[in-house]
Amino acid sequence: MKQNVLIIGAGGVAQVTAHKCAQNNDLLGDIHIASRTVAKCERIIESIREKDSLKVDGVLKAHALNAMDTAAVAALIRDTGAQIVINVGSAFVNMYVLEACLETGAAYMDTAIHEDPEKICETPPWYGNYEWKRRERCAEKKVTAILGVGFDPGVVNAYAKLAIDDYVAEPSEIDIVDINAGSHGRWFSTNFDPEINFREFTGTVYSWQQGKWQSNKMFEVGKEWDLPVVGTQKAYMTGHDEVHSLATNYPQADVRFWMGFGDHYINVFTVLKNLGLLSEQPVKTAEGLEVVPLKVVKAVLPDPSSLAPDYTGKTCIGTLVKGKTDGKNAEVFIYNVADHKDAYNEVGSQGISYTAGVPPVAAAMLIADGTWDVETMKNVEELDPKPFLNILNRIGLPTYIKDEAGERPLTF
Repeated sequence: MKQNVLIIGAGGVAQVTAHKCAQNNDLLGDIHIASRTVAKCERIIESIREKDSLKVDGVLKAHALNAMDTAAVAALIRDTGAQIVINVGSAFVNMYVLEACLETGAAYMDTAIHEDPEKICETPPWYGNYEWKRRERCAEKKVTAILGVGFDPGVVNAYAKLAIDDYVAEPSEIDIVDINAGSHGRWFSTNFDPEINFREFTGTVYSWQQGKWQSNKMFEVGKEWDLPVVGTQKAYMTGHDEVHSLATNYPQADVRFWMGFGDHYINVFTVLKNLGLLSEQPVKTAEGLEVVPLKVVKAVLPDPSSLAPDYTGKTCIGTLVKGKTDGKNAEVFIYNVADHKDAYNEVGSQGISYTAGVPPVAAAMLIADGTWDVETMKNVEELDPKPFLNILNRIGLPTYIKDEAGERPLTF
């Protein structure tokens, strides 16, 4: 059994992850939180104690760490005795943390594809540029590495796997739909790290259709979706992590990702982009200062974690799979609905952070008990989804299904 967890990152998602690890520390053991700014880790620990989240008495400790220093990450893994590393920091640190896990033998997981700060929207399949190059080494060293185990990517990949295993034997279309119907009351903000958020949308929109990669511009392709609880919502085809792995594992199906955006977000985004303020390339001011426009925009926008107290409304995120079973048309939508206020009341974070931060804890629990301790590298759709979704049902992210029989909760 693997125990003792090192959480890398101290933002809104890390706060959720830390609370959920604390709620399950009878299985997960000691909990260590590391970030460049140790005070942020300490505030998360204070929050855990304030909400009395620890299931049993145990270690809660904060650490200062530069996660882009592999040697430092490896040293911290050894010092803490962590056997499971949950990387919920910036996607820029993935490869450094993964290397440290390969060096120490600790299990690794993340919630997004690695990003090079100087590159945006890389050639698909994006995983092939970074993480998948370490797959053989993970197998050789028997290191478990679970990639993209947030909600999207992550839970939606498990939904796709479940849909194809149990409902749509011959998939022809896999559509991930992500709708946030909540409101935070700010004039403008992003729901997670603005730098990562904007980088997702300034490059080419890649989808897998008709057996090949297709490219579009952001906000070029949109459609309305009629979804449970949140109703009819406009969403746009967007490039996203899970498209890259699902297209590799299910090449016979068209794979697309859709995200909801309001007109206000689109207008602000368009102005910022057209002015060059979303560029990741440095520029010099008249005073000779070198700045990166995107980092300046990030600095002036609200910290996403600060949105939580005022956030209301719900999210609906799910996977729609169409195809055939036994020669007949088949269609199923598997999804979750989360409530922003409920998330804040439980762990002090908004719903977007909650949906991203809970799943890696479910994965850690499956690694701890051996179910997902696969001693190699896997994307979520390459694993048995039912134990994963069963834990999520218990710890805060219940699964629902909509098919010809109607809408209902799914239990396993």
